[in-house]
Amino acid sequence: MGYSQRTKDFFIESRLADAGRGDPDALFELGIAFSAGTGGAEVDLVQAHKWFNLAALGGSDRAQECRADISGEMSAREIAEAQRQARSWLNETGRHAA
Repeated sequence: MGYSQRTKDFFIESRLADAGRGDPDALFELGIAFSAGTGGAEVDLVQAHKWFNLAALGGSDRAQECRADISGEMSAREIAEAQRQARSWLNETGRHAA
């Protein structure tokens, strides 16, 4: 049985809000959602890499492994864009790399 669009939107929105508060689990879960197309997210490896990168910066070994796994499916340009987006997110939220 599938989830309603409202439930899917709530999952992504709540994870984004928690990520903005620095929740490392939320960062990782966003990476999973965008890498697998779950929780209402479309598969987007740039977004997945961005969130795994941010979770890895927070100390998540699982995120480091997942980021490495999806990097093999991405071009150098896509990886650079994901890294740029991660830096931008850190600046926008006032967070800093660990």
